[in-house]
Amino acid sequence: MGQKTKTIIAIALPVQILLVKWLSSYPNFVEEYYSNGLYPYISKCLRILFGWIPFSFGDLIYTALTILAIRYVYKHWKSIKQKPFLFLKHIVAVLSIVYFAFHLLWGMNYHRQPIDWKLGIERVYTVDELVEYTQYLVEKANQYQYQINGDTVSAVHIPYTKKEIFSKTKEAYGQLEKHYPQFNYDHKSLKQSIYSAPLTFMGYGGYLNPFTIEAQVNGLTPKFRLPVVSGHEVGHQLGYSAEDATNFLGNLVTLQSNDPYFKYSAYHHALGYCLTDLFYKDEEAYNVLVASINFGVKANFNELRDFWEKYENPMEPIFKSVFNTFLKVNNQKEGIKSYNSMVGLMINYHKAHPELL
Repeated sequence: MGQKTKTIIAIALPVQILLVKWLSSYPNFVEEYYSNGLYPYISKCLRILFGWIPFSFGDLIYTALTILAIRYVYKHWKSIKQKPFLFLKHIVAVLSIVYFAFHLLWGMNYHRQPIDWKLGIERVYTVDELVEYTQYLVEKANQYQYQINGDTVSAVHIPYTKKEIFSKTKEAYGQLEKHYPQFNYDHKSLKQSIYSAPLTFMGYGGYLNPFTIEAQVNGLTPKFRLPVVSGHEVGHQLGYSAEDATNFLGNLVTLQSNDPYFKYSAYHHALGYCLTDLFYKDEEAYNVLVASINFGVKANFNELRDFWEKYENPMEPIFKSVFNTFLKVNNQKEGIKSYNSMVGLMINYHKAHPELL
């Protein structure tokens, strides 16, 4: 690639940023022509292309590019020191290409209409509604914990392999599609990340590779949580980039499964978010509800807490801060706190469609 071409590509970066910023002011346009127009074809083609590969092809691409970048810097270190501005231009040109590919292949979904608009539900809820819904979740989590174990004190342990969980997630999306055709999920591309250990140290349960549209799941996550995490990442594949939307979808789709382990995973996941919210809004009601939770359900909460505490490290807050900034830059004003916004979505969806939750 010639220097003139690199210069043009580098100059295109601020132009692209302004264009994306302008398009973000027209969510209806993005919703119709990108999220429901171009993106479904892109997603399906990439899932067909990479979904059959039993390992994460995107993770291998990241590895290869990292090695090539380090090798390039090592081999050209002298010229880089002599001509730093030329090297800077090369970096900007690369960033321009990455920025273009990111938004073309997936990233424009950050600027579509939110999922509450899509489903016709509200986000606002009262403390009384929160207490009532949390009580419902306690009853459901207790019910399935007892149904699975035959007692109230044993933690739930899912007996399936990760591949079986991924297949059951696809089946659950098939059930959801009966109510919402837009959640059609053909050509599964759901995999365990090669970098599950680094993801754990960073504090993440999974991610979507925006360049290969592979849904990556952290395979070290306690297995009882994997159904919801899998549903969450597939939600990203289907074009829902906002974390509150995919957190909500992870619960909604997992509940469509007829499998009691999946039901338990979803109710347990939602219960954790609601209890956290309730603790800050009505601690007395929180204490009453916690006392009514089966010891087996609490054991799974303890399992999850112990898992993340085991991998706590000084770098985790930095990774979380970077991701928080990334989300805010990409039209999620609440940043990493947007995960918690699923509480309002769950409460209001349950009011409108109790048969599905």
